[in-house]
Amino acid sequence: MNEIWLDNTSLPVTGICDLCAAPEDFYHADRTVDFHVLIYVVQGVIYVTEGETDYEIHPGELLFLKSGIHHYGKRRIGRGTRWYFAHFYLDEKGALPAFVPDIAASHPEDPIRYRVGLPKKLTGLTGSGLERQLTELIDLYHSEDPMKRWEINGQLFSLLGRIAFWGQKPRQPKTLSENICDYLSSRMDEPFSAEKLEKAFFLSYKHMEAVFKKEKQITLQQYHNKVRMTEACRLLRTTLLPVGEIGKGLGYSDMLYFSRCFHQFTGMSPTRYRREAASVY
Repeated sequence: MNEIWLDNTSLPVTGICDLCAAPEDFYHADRTVDFHVLIYVVQGVIYVTEGETDYEIHPGELLFLKSGIHHYGKRRIGRGTRWYFAHFYLDEKGALPAFVPDIAASHPEDPIRYRVGLPKKLTGLTGSGLERQLTELIDLYHSEDPMKRWEINGQLFSLLGRIAFWGQKPRQPKTLSENICDYLSSRMDEPFSAEKLEKAFFLSYKHMEAVFKKEKQITLQQYHNKVRMTEACRLLRTTLLPVGEIGKGLGYSDMLYFSRCFHQFTGMSPTRYRREAASVY
């Protein structure tokens, strides 16, 4: 509800941030604002209602309030309550692919812009590194450092990113297709072999091919070729190794065949690819 999205292509803009201690009982401000609010309680309890939803934020708990949504206090917040807060703005653009950790964009057709939703509320943060990061953010905000307005937004982005992926569920055991991907990726210097796959996984090639194609929308041989060609592209961009040596290192004994495979994958010869990759700089 009232989710806030963080985009990897734009930094948040930091407004006011601080650590506060209530000198007397009070109610949360009744307002609708154009910025998002991060609240993290150190001591006491903060009561706030956003829209129609009531929240209690206890020590070690964090809550985000979304811009443009009316929020206010129904219950009195006690004297001595201590909390961190940060006001920030985000350039929330149109729909973007959700970011999946550990999966890097490695091909030109893959998107390079992603977004991730910030959790509405987090609990169990006492003693975590988030308090330290919040303190560092606030120290920078109050500092006399002439560069602080240049640096603070990046620091907040780092904090929000850490919050976004906090406490993610442990990765589930790898599927058969993922294990096959690992196997083929580790053998990019060898020609494709259905027989070796069957021996490695104690399964029929026909079964593996059916499962893999259903999950990855690509055949086993096509995936292995993609891995090898992607590595060839990397070596052509980042080294001065001769084309023949690159092909040989990837298991191609026939250089004409290697060049033909590379042209089918990239639409150009290895030599032209290397030249054009350098010209992009």
